[in-house]
Amino acid sequence: MSDPQETSDPSTFLSEIIGAPITVKLNSGVEYKGELSSVDGYMNIALEKTVEYVGGQVRNRYGDVFIRGNNVLYISQDVM
Repeated sequence: MSDPQETSDPSTFLSEIIGAPITVKLNSGVEYKGELSSVDGYMNIALEKTVEYVGGQVRNRYGDVFIRGNNVLYISQDVM
């Protein structure tokens, strides 16, 4: 895996961590934590084994989630 500081394109970094646990925070403040399944050029994200957090509290658990890229505030890789 390359050094994230050397990566100039976020989609390249995300494609390198497919299968890793990530956190996606939406513009609305809702957070989703799950395994990154796929990402496309528009930063649309598919997650597996997803947990939804609202106000820091678990709201729902989902198998698969698709998040449109224009709703994303940030994406971070979770350290295990």
